[in-house]
Amino acid sequence: MSVSPSPAGRSGLPSVLIIDDSAVVRGLVSRWIEADSRLQVAATCADGEVGVRKAAELQPDIVVLDIEMPRMDGLTALPQILKACPKAKVVMASTLTLKGGEITMRALSLGAADYAPKPEAGRVAGAEAYRKELLDKLVALSPRSASVAPRPAAARPATPRPVAPARKPSLIAIGSSTGGPQALREVIAALPRDITVPIVITQHMPKLFTAILAEHLSKLGMPAAEAKEGEPLRPGRIYLAPGDFHMTLRSANGVVSAHIDQSPPVNFCRPAVDPLFNSCAKVAGNGVLAVVLTGMGHDGRDGARTIREAGGQVIAQDQASSVVWGMPGAVAEAGLADQILSLKDIGPELTRRLKGSL
Repeated sequence: MSVSPSPAGRSGLPSVLIIDDSAVVRGLVSRWIEADSRLQVAATCADGEVGVRKAAELQPDIVVLDIEMPRMDGLTALPQILKACPKAKVVMASTLTLKGGEITMRALSLGAADYAPKPEAGRVAGAEAYRKELLDKLVALSPRSASVAPRPAAARPATPRPVAPARKPSLIAIGSSTGGPQALREVIAALPRDITVPIVITQHMPKLFTAILAEHLSKLGMPAAEAKEGEPLRPGRIYLAPGDFHMTLRSANGVVSAHIDQSPPVNFCRPAVDPLFNSCAKVAGNGVLAVVLTGMGHDGRDGARTIREAGGQVIAQDQASSVVWGMPGAVAEAGLADQILSLKDIGPELTRRLKGSL
């Protein structure tokens, strides 16, 4: 049911508790982690019930939690693990199915930090992409990563021009990744339902998951859906880049529409934030208000520079409220943020600008 804690020589590394009913998956993930010099395995468990006890006993830094397990499934175990080990960041291991995606979204709303879509059980052994994604996410969520993350600096202009005063936007563009679904929910929930501009979002997510995210966002009171090729943007609606597709905007005869394509990944991502931001700068210029929320990596930084050069403005989430201060931190450190705000303040700030209360 479990393995011994890692050797004392690795005791300073972030510890990972693996909870999965598949012995094959437990063995593979354990070997992946032990072969990585940045992490160590705390223990492995075959079901949620044992996992809750091990989390309380070992106090791991990170938990990899399977969803479908005997005796106690991952969704039931999640709140108990967070209560037993409040410091732990939980990554849900979910299959790429409609059911798995829906349960994952529920898990994120209950406090899971992130998810890692895993291949079918028979294909895990050769899933190099899954191995890399899982390890990168575990490292990004580890306490050591947080301790060495760049500290927020005062927003510096991307060009010699002074930071312009806030203005009423004609388009809102949002980029997010790790921790993004919950951050998006908080931001969107704070917006007025009668806004007169469209909102475009790129969230790093696979197929199926983005459709489920759109459905969850639409329940907050504003129509939300995956963008469709050639679809004209309408005020007061939310458009998400579909999983595995980049979303960009085009303008013709005064009409701005969405363009969906499968051009190569950008920053190892598809969808990626940079292509969306770059296109927003082209079609809306100084009317763009971009928001970079929590996420690992630096996707969105170069696009934020393009937006600033076009006269648009950028808000970055602050480090304290980010699950991972990679993307917003990269924007802030590059001097591209007009404002660096806590997550709870971003929605109200957007509302203030949308209402013209500047």
